[in-house]
Amino acid sequence: MNILLKQAEVIIEAAKTKAEKINTKMNIAIVDSGANLVAFVKMDNAWLGSIDIAIKKARTAVWFQMDTSALTPLVKPDGPLFNIEHSNGGLITFPGGIVLKDEKGSVIGAIGVSGSTVDNDNDVAKAGANVI
Repeated sequence: MNILLKQAEVIIEAAKTKAEKINTKMNIAIVDSGANLVAFVKMDNAWLGSIDIAIKKARTAVWFQMDTSALTPLVKPDGPLFNIEHSNGGLITFPGGIVLKDEKGSVIGAIGVSGSTVDNDNDVAKAGANVI
């Protein structure tokens, strides 16, 4: 099962609302369970360099079926997955990528957010993920 465009649009709207509430500009990406881009929004004046990061956060989350914040401690120099971010055409292993699941707990996609601090990115991603 994959996320539907209609679901992705609802998630993006919730994420945008959170970004506006905390006064930041974000790039927001939604991918399906195969890591294919379903929807993307670049808020006005969001950093261009964060476009790729948002997409990679979403893909990283879905490829490893875990939130990118869970990967962060694993990729440190003493971690078991050190340097994994160089695989798969480049991964992003810091907060802001969250797995999206259906009511049965199956992964249907992921959201990736970038454009501010990692804490803000993660909060905006959570706001989007929480509506599904």
